[in-house]
Amino acid sequence: MLFKVEMVVKLPLDMPKALADEIKTREKAYSQTLQASGKWRHLWRVAGSYANVSIFDVESNAELHELLFALPLYPYMKIRVTALCRHPSSIRDDDK
Repeated sequence: MLFKVEMVVKLPLDMPKALADEIKTREKAYSQTLQASGKWRHLWRVAGSYANVSIFDVESNAELHELLFALPLYPYMKIRVTALCRHPSSIRDDDK
């Protein structure tokens, strides 16, 4: 199942820099692991924002929920999820 996931990060202004840096380091490692596994297929930064648009390829809604909930930055995110399906006019063979 494919999902478009929009994530906006809002770290507290008073969060110590060392803590923020540590969370971001864990976030990067976790996201790269998910990308390498194929679960997190695409990741784009939204220009001018601490935000991204991503495409996830997972087995179920529950799996997506678990992956997102495990993000180290999850407590500081606003997340919007949209289910996707293959468009009949797409010329890409790897669309699902």
